[in-house]
Amino acid sequence: MDAHVLDNPVWHSLTTQHSTLAITAPGAAKYPPAVAPFAAVGDESGRATTQLTSLLGNDECVYLVGVAPCVPPGWSLDTKPAIAQMVCQSPPPEVAGPPVTVMSGTHRDDMLALTALVFPGFFRPRTLEMGQYLGILEGGRLAAMSGERMRIDGFQEISAVCTHPDHVGRGYAQRLVSLLCRSAFRRGFTPFLHVYHDNLRAISVYSRLGFIERASLPLWSLHKHADN
Repeated sequence: MDAHVLDNPVWHSLTTQHSTLAITAPGAAKYPPAVAPFAAVGDESGRATTQLTSLLGNDECVYLVGVAPCVPPGWSLDTKPAIAQMVCQSPPPEVAGPPVTVMSGTHRDDMLALTALVFPGFFRPRTLEMGQYLGILEGGRLAAMSGERMRIDGFQEISAVCTHPDHVGRGYAQRLVSLLCRSAFRRGFTPFLHVYHDNLRAISVYSRLGFIERASLPLWSLHKHADN
């Protein structure tokens, strides 16, 4: 495993498999705000910092994973809780459960509503463009979803693992993640994901599917000072 690739996953996603989505400057890149609130630098140099801030709007807040720029004048780099990066070692068995629906633009509003309820801030109107998203519908209502976010040469991130509180405990998340992992392996990608260390319920689900923790990565948010 090429460790440095996963140590700076946003950068390597934007410069490989997701280069067509990337907004770039030399040594810096970001996703469009409507796609995902992530940005990255190739290294910690002041030059990369300058290039990154040139890409950001005055009201834009982005997240950086693993590698952060120098703190630029007039900007705030806030440290967030570290995240566990987990990697799936082999294709898991398909977890049995109800029928699964491939999400499309017709489901966008329901996906935005579910993620806003369960894990707000990261799923955006164009996040669907990052990869395939799957959902489980109950009575026409989106009960659970998960999908593909960052994609790097050889690696596929699984993300947006969300279950509506009314449907927790039915194994829906485990079913969706198992299907996404199997699809990733078929296409030559090793699945990985990020989860907060204190989310023990999710970590237990992922561990049962064959994920192991590879690293603990720092997470930051970058935004302009309010008075600038």
